[in-house]
Amino acid sequence: MKTYKGKYRPKNTKKYRGDPMKIVYRSLWERQAFRWLDGNPDILEWNSEEIVVPYRCKTDGKVHRYFTDLWIRFQDDQQYLIEIKPKKQTEPPKQPKRQSKRYITEVMAYAKNTSKWDAANDYCEKRGWIFQIWTEETLKKLGIKILK
Repeated sequence: MKTYKGKYRPKNTKKYRGDPMKIVYRSLWERQAFRWLDGNPDILEWNSEEIVVPYRCKTDGKVHRYFTDLWIRFQDDQQYLIEIKPKKQTEPPKQPKRQSKRYITEVMAYAKNTSKWDAANDYCEKRGWIFQIWTEETLKKLGIKILK
């Protein structure tokens, strides 16, 4: 997936919790999710990269800060932290016949991501929130158009 980055300007600035002038998308999938959140009447509030979850990374044992992709509060008051990732990045990398630098990089990235996701899940459980990872499949099920 080619990466895209830009600023998003919400139409419904009252729904955004944070500075609506500083919303940055880092992929077209994020931009499309922002549009969906902005226009969805079931969403009371949302933000992007405003919630910071501390986590201890499995790769270096150090504490880092995880800026979650989305925080959403629905009409029913249920709150979610969301990470948007390609499905391939949510699964452990498949070991090749011969070890490569690429495989080691993928293993390290997966370990870092699962460290973040475990911490986000704990963070949410303590607050009665739900942590979810949205892949291209999730976005399609929600009716969010996938741009390539």
